[in-house]
Amino acid sequence: MDLTSYLQERKSLIEAELTRSLKDSEIPKTLRQAMTYSLEAGGKRLRPILTLAGAEAVGGSLENVLPIAVALEMIHTFSLIHDDLPAMDDDDLRRGKPTNHKVFGEAVAILAGDALLAEAFLMMTKRKDSIPADRFMEVIHDIAIASGARGMTGGQVIDMEATGHEISEQSVEAIHRHKTGKLLTVSVVVGAKLSGASSLHLNALQKYGEAIGLAFQIADDILDLEGTEEEIGKDVRSDVSNAKATYPSIFGLEGARAKAKKLVDDAIGALETFDERAEPLRLLAHYIIERRK
Repeated sequence: MDLTSYLQERKSLIEAELTRSLKDSEIPKTLRQAMTYSLEAGGKRLRPILTLAGAEAVGGSLENVLPIAVALEMIHTFSLIHDDLPAMDDDDLRRGKPTNHKVFGEAVAILAGDALLAEAFLMMTKRKDSIPADRFMEVIHDIAIASGARGMTGGQVIDMEATGHEISEQSVEAIHRHKTGKLLTVSVVVGAKLSGASSLHLNALQKYGEAIGLAFQIADDILDLEGTEEEIGKDVRSDVSNAKATYPSIFGLEGARAKAKKLVDDAIGALETFDERAEPLRLLAHYIIERRK
């Protein structure tokens, strides 16, 4: 299987839906421009691709899960807009372009992030009539947990409080699992859950998602040290300058690489009960730590 072709095909599908989603004259022009600016700034589209791959792994329909996949990209984009703000990471570049607040001002950037979070939940309702109500409600619940105070948003607060302090491996892992890992995990699990996956497969995908979620963040920590601005699309060594807690700061680069590789092995091992339909997930696990952006 050619992963490059797979990623490009799925990315095109997701981006076409993203473009359609905000063509609504009821959204004020400036707000729509700010939302669209960050949504169309590029990126790997990893979270929605994982949603589609999770559905495919259990024989699900891409059409049924596409709105949820797009919603997860909106949630991710909202978090990036807010992360870049002066009150947070104070970044000037994101994906090689000026950050949202540099273009539209801080007030509009905050509101664009707020609007994308709300738009995501509106997007999720597009398939509510074709999915059993109890399954649909469970997916909404899972995504709210992963993106809110018990997941990504809570992880950001823990990360901010840890900045500038020496912390343990367990604390760094807790930050990464919440700030990055939970949204990646829920992305793959909800695709399968919407497709009627068994408890056995859902548990396996939960383990897969937790492993790749942590591996993804470790890879990001390494790229912050080794990547170029052209590769990662933002200021390099920002974690060091902001005194962020990272795996390389605790284990060194080689130790962090070894940890990431072990997590990828664990992720692939979790898929042993799946057939060839899960091959994209296996390839994505390797891609997560081998990417250069």
